[in-house]
Amino acid sequence: MELSPIALVLLGLLLAGWTFGAVWLVLAAQKRARQARTARGMARRLTYMIEDSPAIPLLVRPDGRIEGPDRLAAWLGFDALPDYLSELAGEDAGLDADDLAHLGDAVRRTQKTASPFRMVVTPVGSRKSLALRGHQADPVVAQSGTALVWWFDFSESQSELSKLRAEAAGARTDFAALVGLIEAAPMPMWFRSDDAELRLVNSAYVKAVGAQSADSVVKDQIELIEPVDGLSAAQIAQQAREQDMPFERIVQATVGSQRRTLRVSDLPLGKEGVAGYAIDIEEMEEQARAFRAFREAQRSMLDQLSVGVAQFNADQLLEFANQPFRRIFALPGTTQLDPPPFDRFLDIARDAGRLPEVRDFPAWRKELTAIFTAGEAHEDAWTLHDGTHLRIVAQPMPDGGLVFIAEDRSEQLALSATRDTLLRTRTATFDSLFESLAVFAPDGRMQLWNRRFPEIWGLPEEYLDEHPRADELLDAIGPHLARPAQRKAIGDVVRSATLDRKQRSGRVQLSDGRTLEFAGVPLPDGNGLLTVLDVTDSKKAEDALRERASALEEADAVKTRFLANMSYEFRTPLTSIGGFAELLQSGVAGDLSDQAKEYVDAIISSVERLSSQIETVLDLTQSEAGLLPLATEEVELLPFVTQIVREREEAIENGGLSLDLRGDRSAGKVMADKRQLGRALGNILDNSISATPKGGRILVALSRRQKGVKIVISDNGQGMKPSELARALDGYRLDADGKPAKRRGGLGLPLARQLIEAHGGRLELQSEKGSGTTATILLP
Repeated sequence: MELSPIALVLLGLLLAGWTFGAVWLVLAAQKRARQARTARGMARRLTYMIEDSPAIPLLVRPDGRIEGPDRLAAWLGFDALPDYLSELAGEDAGLDADDLAHLGDAVRRTQKTASPFRMVVTPVGSRKSLALRGHQADPVVAQSGTALVWWFDFSESQSELSKLRAEAAGARTDFAALVGLIEAAPMPMWFRSDDAELRLVNSAYVKAVGAQSADSVVKDQIELIEPVDGLSAAQIAQQAREQDMPFERIVQATVGSQRRTLRVSDLPLGKEGVAGYAIDIEEMEEQARAFRAFREAQRSMLDQLSVGVAQFNADQLLEFANQPFRRIFALPGTTQLDPPPFDRFLDIARDAGRLPEVRDFPAWRKELTAIFTAGEAHEDAWTLHDGTHLRIVAQPMPDGGLVFIAEDRSEQLALSATRDTLLRTRTATFDSLFESLAVFAPDGRMQLWNRRFPEIWGLPEEYLDEHPRADELLDAIGPHLARPAQRKAIGDVVRSATLDRKQRSGRVQLSDGRTLEFAGVPLPDGNGLLTVLDVTDSKKAEDALRERASALEEADAVKTRFLANMSYEFRTPLTSIGGFAELLQSGVAGDLSDQAKEYVDAIISSVERLSSQIETVLDLTQSEAGLLPLATEEVELLPFVTQIVREREEAIENGGLSLDLRGDRSAGKVMADKRQLGRALGNILDNSISATPKGGRILVALSRRQKGVKIVISDNGQGMKPSELARALDGYRLDADGKPAKRRGGLGLPLARQLIEAHGGRLELQSEKGSGTTATILLP
């Protein structure tokens, strides 16, 4: 069938419409599919957001059915959410009956009146705090009459809120207590507003300024602190507020009727104002002044000590060191301006060689530094390389400091060593003495003794080891005494030495015949020394000497009588012979022949010579016996010696000798017996004349000494050997055959020596064989 073009066009239009509709349907379907996917994605996102949101929704339908997520069941302690609101109550989960009833009433009221509600519930057996907010659900969400309840877990907020409430209550309590405390505070306290005017003061402030009340102080703006350097207390408080930092100062103020020292503090409190308080530190200042004075006095006193003392503070810095301490450790003067720490002090002392040598100095120094924190004092002994011994005491102080004391004990140790040596020496000396010694204390107890003491009294040594008392010792000694009653005399001597501090002595006889002499001597230490000596042999010798002395006295008396008789018996016949010879010479018996005259002259010469010899012998004998009389007078020496020399001019000329007399008036005068001193000088001069050969020379010299006079008579004659010189000065002696010993010069030199010694002088002879002899006479 052939279609018309119009039909074809209509058919084409119809097919095109169907195609367009199909395309439109396909595009619409795709759009709806995209919208569905978007809606599903949005639903999922909303679901996840609700799941992660802090609030959980719960729909309560008019019939009481509920719809909500399982997370709410977990909050309420259920495994799954119940179907009805009334089933939210349970024993171990859900809400308690009261909370559930209150919730039910609120939900029903909302369903009927659309009024929202709020409440707080706590699940059974849980500490969660759940906040409920309910309102009528939108019809889009649920059917009309449905309530939507949002559940919030604000457990942390509730805890924080409870804590804040508790803190607020506590703050209010503390504030009330603080206000009461400020009011009752003994120190003045105040508060200033932002314009630095007083707004609040306590009662101590009112009392300090002498006002009637706090209101009057605030009203009249009565200041406690006086202006300082042109700045009032309000201005200083304003500066503290502007700089937002506390100001503290010490000022003088009148508190009541007294001037006191106050420490004033201004504390800015932000925009609120400035608080202030004043602490009375007058007593503290007085104590500080007293402490400073005490410290200065203490340090001045420490400077006077011989012990070195140093103080280190809590920072281990050298705070003070007295002069002995600086001298001991050789501290330089810079340490006073720049105090070193303790470890640096040790380094300085080590560099100066004032520390002991140690192997590990850093470890040793660290050990010493640890004393600062030690709980007790540390004491040590240091020996330095120069032999100095130091006693070190380190005392930690409660404030964390350290007192370091160094005492130089070198001298004490030396004295101790010397004392030990002296004690040992004393003990050895005691034991080596022939005397027996014992030392008794003032209480009578025996302290020390030597080995001789028990031996001399016949006591066992073990008995003395018990240190017996004096009365006990005397009881032990009593049986050994010849007369036991003499023990009282020994006790009196011991008592006198120890208590009366007097020295006494005595003598006792022992039963075995020995004689003991004892004495008590007080010692400087308060003890008494009893010394006992066995004088048995001495007593026997004393008795023998006493008998011999008696015999010698008798012999001396016999000798005196003999000398007196011999002087008479010798001189009387010689005088008679000389007188008869002179009568014969004068011709009384007639004229004599020349030979008879020679015989008479020889007799007269022999009589004179024999008279001189007899007089010399008698004088020598009297001088040896101490019976020679001296008639002393003042003698001028130069004329006296000149006269003696002139008397021997003839003998000097006959011998062909020359004599030189040296001296002047400066020789002065002496007190002497002119006759005896002249004989002494004459005998010495005669000896020189006889010993000097022809052509020899004799020197006589006089000189004044500081104490006395010196006369020298020397010659260049034959001289003498030492043995001959010794015999020349001896007296009359017999040789081994009983005959008189040969001597040079006869008895002149011995007599001269004795005559000079009788004048208080001294004769010295120096002689050399072939060179001559020098006699030196020294007179006072």
